[in-house]
Amino acid sequence: MESEVKLRVFATISPTEDKNKVLTAVTHLLGECAFIVEEGAGGLRIASEDPGCLRLIHDQLRDRHVRSAARRLMLKQGRLDNGLRLLFNRQAAFAGVVSLCSDGLESPLGPIIMEIESKDPDLLIDWLTPRPEGEPQE
Repeated sequence: MESEVKLRVFATISPTEDKNKVLTAVTHLLGECAFIVEEGAGGLRIASEDPGCLRLIHDQLRDRHVRSAARRLMLKQGRLDNGLRLLFNRQAAFAGVVSLCSDGLESPLGPIIMEIESKDPDLLIDWLTPRPEGEPQE
């Protein structure tokens, strides 16, 4: 991903959760990239302008063969005027698996919320979830 992006990631921390485990789940989504972590009331806020933070998500969506489903979800529910808003299952992320949620209730401990600001959200969706050759346009 060559274009400019700004990522904001939010994860609540319930009183029974270990904040280090929540941070581990988030870092499993972001992989090896530069980001800043802030601990606030009730949760973690992570910020980055490193497009490399999206590489692991891109690779897992491709490798797990869920690009088409992820693309439909992004186009139907995640697209914003200036980017994307994605919900990830926290337990799956802790295990190192990228799993998008269509609803926050799909993640029992609450989703990890990622907002990606981009000048061209459609290009971002195309990069994260490229269509396989021969697949029709939406």
